[in-house]
Amino acid sequence: MSLVKLSIKGISYSQTQNGAYALILNEVDGERKLPIVIGAFEAQSIAIALEKEIKPPRPLTHDLFKNFAERFDIVVKQVIIHKLVDGVFYSSIICERDKIEEIIDARTSDAIALALRFNAPIFTYKNILDKAGIYLKTNPSDADKENQPVDDIISNPESFTAEAESGRAYIKYSLQELNDLLIQAVEQEDYEKAAKIRDEISKRES
Repeated sequence: MSLVKLSIKGISYSQTQNGAYALILNEVDGERKLPIVIGAFEAQSIAIALEKEIKPPRPLTHDLFKNFAERFDIVVKQVIIHKLVDGVFYSSIICERDKIEEIIDARTSDAIALALRFNAPIFTYKNILDKAGIYLKTNPSDADKENQPVDDIISNPESFTAEAESGRAYIKYSLQELNDLLIQAVEQEDYEKAAKIRDEISKRES
């Protein structure tokens, strides 16, 4: 299976769903986005790693892991999002020490937080991106959106409806209606809602 390289666009969050954040990954050599719902702590850790000028007074958990790894000459070479089951992404951290490679299972949010700290590339498999990736319609303002600073993305909360707060809310819709809702959510850049709709579609098509 071929690997597809990903980059990080930013993080969006909900004012109505406590602790719900969406990490938005870009396909480097394509136009698809891969939204992944993550927790508040992981979102904060990723945001701090993206903002190079922000230095917490004490190391966060992921910073501590990096300090520990460097002390023992362990290097994170890459992160691979290798599986998607029932809307949950599974990842592996590829590490190396003394030219010996090890593969460590990890939550995707933790793996990406570490990849950022080690400047390690992030990949997923093509079949996962084919299944879970979302296309954005291009328009003249897209270039400006792509260049939007990460802190702007984080500081502008997305508006989520109560319907989007639970994946179960989409059971009543037909597959065609779900696809229409997915297009609408993507156009509105409501990535958390889009991720939930995408997961419901994937369950029905599997």
